[in-house]
Amino acid sequence: MPKKIEFPFEKARRITPEEVMTAETAIQEQFGINCSRIGRPPKSETEKYQAVSIRLHPQVIAWAKTEAKKRGVGYQTIINEALLKLSV
Repeated sequence: MPKKIEFPFEKARRITPEEVMTAETAIQEQFGINCSRIGRPPKSETEKYQAVSIRLHPQVIAWAKTEAKKRGVGYQTIINEALLKLSV
């Protein structure tokens, strides 16, 4: 049985965005495969949400979950919208 060789992770480095773009371009040119990103597009710094921990009354959570179920969205979205209305 051949000896298992471990990868030297301590010597590895991260690939730069320029190297990623070069590789994607080469794959597209050589194989005709489009390397478009899957998933949501990245948000700008002003659009990113900040994670917080907050304690809310159980009635507030129950209301938000009920409202969210009616509208087909997440309950945190409902709470966020209500707070945004108050802040304007």
